[in-house]
Amino acid sequence: MTSFRQPTALPVAGLIAAIGALPLLRASGWFFFVPLGIFVFAVWAWRSGTDADSNGVRVRALLGSRKIEWSRIEALVPAGRDKAQAVLTDGTRITLTAVRPVDLPRLVAASGKELEQAQ
Repeated sequence: MTSFRQPTALPVAGLIAAIGALPLLRASGWFFFVPLGIFVFAVWAWRSGTDADSNGVRVRALLGSRKIEWSRIEALVPAGRDKAQAVLTDGTRITLTAVRPVDLPRLVAASGKELEQAQ
């Protein structure tokens, strides 16, 4: 299995920032949402990513994940400078969390198939 994750520094920084924001709670109860929001970001950064194996791709988010079989994926395409998407056979585009365009050959290699080069 090949896994793509957010940089490890993101959840660590999020946890440090959430702990640093705790003193705001003394000022007012309304500041409860500041450390809570930062903590939710840290959990997202720790959990989100994309896993690929010979069966398909699993895209993980904050609260859930989505399994997509290779037979449903028509193409893997770059979506800007830092993102990649899977184009499904029904035309739907799914952003592959933590996968960059330079990672696409590694993602295809996880499928056990060869990458076809455009002519």
